Amino acid sequence: MANPKRPAAPTSATVPMSPMQQLSEEAQAELEQSQRELKEIDLLIQQTSAEVDRLAQRNAQAANHLKQLESSLDTVPRVDLQTGYTAALDAQKRLFMMRGQLEKLQSDQQNIGRYVAHVRKTADALKQAPQSSAAAAASSSADGSEGAGQPAVVRIIEAQEQERQRLVRQLHDGPAQSLTNLILQAEICERVFDSDPRRARNELGDLKTAVTSTFQKVRDYMFDLRPMMLDDLGLIPTLRRYVDNFNEKSGLPTVLTVTGNERRFTPYKEVVIFRVIQELLANVRAHAHASRVQIMLDINEDTAQVMVEDNGSGFNVAEVLNAPNASGLGLKTLKDRVGMLGGTLTIDSAVGRGTKVMLQMQIN
Repeated sequence: MANPKRPAAPTSATVPMSPMQQLSEEAQAELEQSQRELKEIDLLIQQTSAEVDRLAQRNAQAANHLKQLESSLDTVPRVDLQTGYTAALDAQKRLFMMRGQLEKLQSDQQNIGRYVAHVRKTADALKQAPQSSAAAAASSSADGSEGAGQPAVVRIIEAQEQERQRLVRQLHDGPAQSLTNLILQAEICERVFDSDPRRARNELGDLKTAVTSTFQKVRDYMFDLRPMMLDDLGLIPTLRRYVDNFNEKSGLPTVLTVTGNERRFTPYKEVVIFRVIQELLANVRAHAHASRVQIMLDINEDTAQVMVEDNGSGFNVAEVLNAPNASGLGLKTLKDRVGMLGGTLTIDSAVGRGTKVMLQMQIN
């Protein structure tokens, strides 16, 4: 008689993962995906750079040819002159668009590179976290004490994805739509060049104005997305420039006061402080109904302290921090980011009496 089969022993695959293990796997998967995206962008930058060089040569050749035609304007056939102008405009347009594409890719490369570094640190920290931390995270999630039932890492990742979606919408509604309109205007110029030269000249003037306006919007957009001077000059010059732009665009009087030792410090901490101030100013502009904003930054040997205060309508701090669907980075996510770097973010506000936010962070 055959021996009855015993039930198979449970394998490790059937054992449910702890919340910390699940977060570790999600962070590792996100890291691998971001690294693939970074490699793809690196390849695109190489290809686009080569194309920009080629178009720059073509643009120079077209410009030189046009100068030769203009020097013999009385003897050059009209068809040749029209062809020269068309070739020069086409070369300029293609070069401008390709340079814009290259700048966008380079900006994406820097942003994803920083994101990869952040996710790598998160993944490494989760791998090294002791089981007691995993149990504490599970307990915190179970009793709801960790915000909306999610660990800080999850909220930060979700906030970053929401920010990416917002940026994609802004790109679609802003620069992408403007470039489409520019192409349509160029086609109008091309159609009326022979039949109505005066109208073509007017259309070209409008096109030049539109290109200038779109280029400025793209530059402003890139500055808001990631100011290059933050890497080159540091936090304080970038903040001064950003506050000036904020004053101009919002019409909301905003004063920045810097005290202490004006100096550079750890780049990623400069980024965090800039992002905190940027998000707080965005909140003031969108929700506070304030008539003035005061920003104070004090840098000493070991710490940086920031105060952002407005005289707006204020809000219930507990309700905002516990809101499940906060837009943008959100105050809760800002607190998490600052806390993960060992800093503190304190929010003092009430309905009808304005808001004061204090940030303190070690910078050495």
